[in-house]
Amino acid sequence: MQSVFATVSGLVQGVSYRASLRQQARRRGLTGWVRNRSDGRVEFHLQGDPEAVAEVIAWARAGPRHARVDDVVCQTIERDPSLADFEIR
Repeated sequence: MQSVFATVSGLVQGVSYRASLRQQARRRGLTGWVRNRSDGRVEFHLQGDPEAVAEVIAWARAGPRHARVDDVVCQTIERDPSLADFEIR
């Protein structure tokens, strides 16, 4: 199991980025969360199969159609056993 925290910068708020990321994560059986930050960025925590995590991170670098992703910064973190689903916070 892999656990990753990421911060996404660019035009990523108001373009269905969080809902689309949640859909991508749930399709792959990942747990975690995604939320907007007050500085205009989006951050998320993904947990699950390393291949599925890599697929969602690859998707996150492009984002949904109306987004403009400038950068995605990822770091490996400790697994959170309390996460049972993928949610928007």
